[in-house]
Amino acid sequence: MNVQCQPVSPALLPGYTTDGRKGQKSPKRFIYSCSSVAETFHAVAKQHRGNYFEDGPKMEAPISEPTCSEEKEDPGAALYGNFINYYTFNPPENRLSLIPRTLLEDVGHEPDTQAVLLLDVGCNSGDLSIALYKHFLQDQPPGSDSSKTIHLLGFDLDQDLIVRAQNSNPFPQNVQFIPLDITSEESRTELASYLEKFGHSRFHLCSCFAVTMWVHLNHGDAALLAFLSRLASVCEWLLLEAQPWKCYRSAARRLRKLGRSDFEHFKTLEIRGDMAAHAKEHLEKQCGMELVQSFGSTSWDRSLLLFKRRSCSNQERKE
Repeated sequence: MNVQCQPVSPALLPGYTTDGRKGQKSPKRFIYSCSSVAETFHAVAKQHRGNYFEDGPKMEAPISEPTCSEEKEDPGAALYGNFINYYTFNPPENRLSLIPRTLLEDVGHEPDTQAVLLLDVGCNSGDLSIALYKHFLQDQPPGSDSSKTIHLLGFDLDQDLIVRAQNSNPFPQNVQFIPLDITSEESRTELASYLEKFGHSRFHLCSCFAVTMWVHLNHGDAALLAFLSRLASVCEWLLLEAQPWKCYRSAARRLRKLGRSDFEHFKTLEIRGDMAAHAKEHLEKQCGMELVQSFGSTSWDRSLLLFKRRSCSNQERKE
């Protein structure tokens, strides 16, 4: 089965005009390479236990849910989004309910005939990674060998969260969790080594849920665009959930309520407003990708957007 996703107009997405931008004013364009900010990004990451790869609760949500004693006393303490019990207040079902079980087949990858490689960026404790793996397995016919041909690699900067993911992993033969910073040169070697085992140069599908804001707030505009460029370089299809601007304001407000300083780059960010539109513009104009599907918005009002490489032909998928 090889059903192609039909392109959708960006105008269908909230806040988009027919040219894929919000309103009449065009957003400023920024062009940066990932390598230009990787060294700084990696150095700062080593100074903090935490990651840039998951999101905290909304301001409207109760803030007493985390079980970690530090978070009970200081719910804004996870400055990089590394909330210890993130999935108790944003369970995997919030995203899975929008993602079709047939997604792998819809984008031209049939697990029965080839190894399908999935990458989950910023996996936190691995709950959503495992749920996504099981989600895709459920679509396979009885007796199929798909459990042997779907492989998922999840990573996060927070080593403690990765240890939790590894210890609770029910599918160690097919799902792996590693500590990794995608902006570092080391990550290029590690990901290339993983792909080489399967004879591929890119992952078939990369998922990135609620990561972009933490990179952006802590390291600025250049780091955000470099991060998006890096994602585009390692996969054929990208499933992206970018936090909207209101989440930035909520994160900054949490810090102010705690008597802390704002995020270092918050007041100087030039990329603001419709963050999904900014991500779309950069991925399409600078990374050779195109938006092919919007799966709607989560209960936290975040769009799940599916992008593909423009050069992603049927022959390239088979290779």
